[in-house]
Amino acid sequence: MKIEEWIRKLDDLVWGPWLLFLLLGTGMYLMISLRFLPLKNLKFAFDCALGRERKAADDVSRQTAAGKKGSSGQISALSSLTTELAATMGTGNIVGVATAMALGGPGALFWMVVTSLIGMATKLVESTLSVTYRSRNEAGETVGGPMYTMVRALPGKTPGRILGFFFSLFAVLASFGMGNMTQSNSIADALYVTFQVPKAATALAVTLLTILIVLGGISHIAKLTQLMVPFMGIFYLLGTIAVILTHWRNLPLAAGGILTAALCPRAVSGGLFGTVLVSAGQSLRWGVSRGIFSNEAGLGAAGISAAAADTRDPVKQGYISMTGVFLDTVVMCSLTGLALAVSGAFGMTDAQGAPLTGTALTLAAFETTLGDWGEKFISVSIVLFAFATIAGWAYQGERAFEFLMKGKVSYNIWYRFVYALMAFIGCICSLEVVWNLSDICNALMAVPNLLCVLFLSPKVCRQIRNYRQ
Repeated sequence: MKIEEWIRKLDDLVWGPWLLFLLLGTGMYLMISLRFLPLKNLKFAFDCALGRERKAADDVSRQTAAGKKGSSGQISALSSLTTELAATMGTGNIVGVATAMALGGPGALFWMVVTSLIGMATKLVESTLSVTYRSRNEAGETVGGPMYTMVRALPGKTPGRILGFFFSLFAVLASFGMGNMTQSNSIADALYVTFQVPKAATALAVTLLTILIVLGGISHIAKLTQLMVPFMGIFYLLGTIAVILTHWRNLPLAAGGILTAALCPRAVSGGLFGTVLVSAGQSLRWGVSRGIFSNEAGLGAAGISAAAADTRDPVKQGYISMTGVFLDTVVMCSLTGLALAVSGAFGMTDAQGAPLTGTALTLAAFETTLGDWGEKFISVSIVLFAFATIAGWAYQGERAFEFLMKGKVSYNIWYRFVYALMAFIGCICSLEVVWNLSDICNALMAVPNLLCVLFLSPKVCRQIRNYRQ
């Protein structure tokens, strides 16, 4: 058996029912324990992110042990959110949705949205914990994330160190794969197919830009993402809305078909969705895995960026971080999925008669409205989203690497060098194996993070419930 087949089987194993149960079960438990506050306080969370919230009247959050352990960060709360969004808004919002709906049927979009709504509770808790238990490295910089939470909050030194080590190890590997190589490969493919830019030239350009960004540290990354995220988000949303409005008559049929397909995929075969051959289990599997790939709720990586925020209010920053899940999946992925569904692209085939999937499916959907400009629009969107992810994951991966090096920042230059090298390799290589390895690293990151969250959930959920009486 080839190594690619072993990796594919391992990917199917780690993303089996046990992990889906752990992710969804943890999110549902936290949502119930929080008395559905993530949904009730969604407006408050957005007000916090935009700086429009009223100052909290009670002082509970400021006088808890969490507030005392927290320390002022390096960037604004909004910059922290845009850095998180940059890391999550990658090709998963464009190609990932098409892949999920092609492999899991149109019902996979429904499970992506459900996963994100439940994941809001998980993101709120894990980010609150990351700000609560953050620390400082030898250079005096504020650092945090699940690995520091594990070391500082779990009883006994050994369990926290073990979990922190494995989380950081898989986070570093995920930064090379999901955060870097898969993104740079998408950039190279998009520019080559649409504008005939040689992949070697793209590799050199992406590598140089990556070096310039990572050498500047979190302050440069935050400034870049604060500019890129709003622009690329609005740019892409305008295109998806144009596709949906062009085919607005298909919207009721598409929405109804997505809901029906979540439980009985083959019931919607034909019409807008072509021939559907998947099971309800496959629909759930691909919806959950691609939803997590897109918004990273439960993985814990976003807590690393949240910990860099200049705030002494862990719960407030947790709410701000939570809005990233809503924007990333409930808004961006839902509109992408609806655009694919109403366009009728699922019924199209390639030159060999095989159903379209991935990038080809997305291109076909947007070309129904934008014509020849559809390919250019998707290519530019992929370049913007993918490079933003490279920038966002550079910081998260570096902090995980720094933890493995026991907080010694002098080794960070080696991580930055390898990270830039991975961007170059990603542009010129075929990455089917890397995509599967990235999925595996995502799963393995989630396990220690969720175990830590579950253990600390009674205390942190009580803290969040008492935050705004």
